[in-house]
Amino acid sequence: MKVEILYFEGCPTYVAATRTLREVLAEQGAEVDVELVAVNTDQEATRLRFPGSPTLRVDGKDLFPVPERGVWALGCRTYVTPVGLRGYPTREMVRDALAR
Repeated sequence: MKVEILYFEGCPTYVAATRTLREVLAEQGAEVDVELVAVNTDQEATRLRFPGSPTLRVDGKDLFPVPERGVWALGCRTYVTPVGLRGYPTREMVRDALAR
């Protein structure tokens, strides 16, 4: 299983998302490396189909898919969580997404 977090430095929520994802994987007994993938330009964002930082992917698939768009660019991503809008998904959201 290939696990990645796509991010850019201008959006610091990837740190909390990384911690959350690693904790959930450890709870599930998954011995998987989480690769951090820096996205530094809008061209890279387009090539990677980057909907914003942080983006969590497993085997190339976004755990929280977004609709197709015409423009992909650097930006922070917002997640709708049970406690309101946040810059990264909750543990429960990550756990449920991995189960799917």
